[in-house]
Amino acid sequence: MTSTADAPRRNEPPERTSPGAGPESWIERFEEVRRATETLCEPLAPDDYGVQTMDDVSPIKWHLAHTTWFFETLALEPHAPRYQAAHAQYRYLFNSYYNTLGRQYCRPDRGFLVRPTTEEVFEYRRVVDAAMRELLAGADETTWRALRPVVEIGLHHEQQHQELMVTDLKHVYASNPIPPTYRARPADPPREVPPLRWLGWPEGVREIGTSAADFHYDNEGPRHRVFVPAFELASRAVTAGEYLDFVRDGGYERPELWLSDGWAEARRREWTAPLYWAERDGAWWMVTLAGERPVAPAEPVCHVSFYEADAFARWRGVRLPTEAEWETAITGREDAARECSNFVEDGRFHPAPAEAMSDAPSQMLGDVWEWTASPYVAYPGYRPPAGALGEYNAKFMCNQMVLRGGSCATPRSHIRATYRNFFPPSARWQFSGIRLARDPEDA
Repeated sequence: MTSTADAPRRNEPPERTSPGAGPESWIERFEEVRRATETLCEPLAPDDYGVQTMDDVSPIKWHLAHTTWFFETLALEPHAPRYQAAHAQYRYLFNSYYNTLGRQYCRPDRGFLVRPTTEEVFEYRRVVDAAMRELLAGADETTWRALRPVVEIGLHHEQQHQELMVTDLKHVYASNPIPPTYRARPADPPREVPPLRWLGWPEGVREIGTSAADFHYDNEGPRHRVFVPAFELASRAVTAGEYLDFVRDGGYERPELWLSDGWAEARRREWTAPLYWAERDGAWWMVTLAGERPVAPAEPVCHVSFYEADAFARWRGVRLPTEAEWETAITGREDAARECSNFVEDGRFHPAPAEAMSDAPSQMLGDVWEWTASPYVAYPGYRPPAGALGEYNAKFMCNQMVLRGGSCATPRSHIRATYRNFFPPSARWQFSGIRLARDPEDA
């Protein structure tokens, strides 16, 4: 990640355990996460920082500033009395959606913000980082008790923005007639696709969600019981080659395969293939962060909406899994899944083909987010936290679908088996893919 010419490499996965109980032990973790954000910027040219290509995309400069605003507003202002805000307007410019913290600058207009400059944003980060180190080093027990939850969620919040930086930058680059290369990587040799197998689970009452003391977002709990009928899950993610068969079979021209809203969206936006795919002279090409390449049949398909995932599943005569089925399938396998998966630290920035199959489903963490058939709603007994952090997840529990598992743009230490991502069913710019499920009687 330090140069566009570097070959991809697999880094050692960071420890997932939280730092020690005291504030001093969190300084290293704070610096590690903040440094990782800026490392993602090292291949960028100055012109890359301020571009916004659609409402869902934020300029890289804005991500750098917003993650800094989070610590300034929620950690320094309440807990560091001598701290002086870097700029009075930053509280407004870099507030994303926290109504309890004041007004926000219009999201679709973030690309208009030529000031502060990128250099000034990096200086803003340096000022806040120095103040955070001082605050952490000097926090007494009472201050730390109030501060720790904010610091912990702030670091995970920054990791979410690291992922968004990768996905947003890809959209920016792909919007250019000649897509730039973020990081050069040699093309993979052709791979055989492991045959898709169906792995079964019996019916039963399962527990999903978390009540663990380790960090988790509020929407991952409470842990609760749910009856899960017998189901079968595909052994790997759907490949680009399998999806190409759907395209060639007229999948985008067959309304009987599509939900009504999905068919209308596909017609309105003129979808004929996944985002970043294009057909030229009878061959299919795709934009990646390593440049434009032929579609690789063995790789997981990505950048598809829920509507496309659902239509593909119908075309195959099966369905998408519920999030309870998905979580049942990974229970007890999370550590192994994380170890062999492809995350942002690996420097590939693109999903990788599945390895040889085992008796457990592969690619459940990393590579591509997997759409589920579950709407994003609160678990039974859920109560949002008080204050600004209560706006983090709860107010979006409407008109969204749940995705599970993380992607090649997700930090390895950030993802969990209980992690619930969510997007509108039309969203395609994330690294979102497909895993199939079916009922035993459909075998």
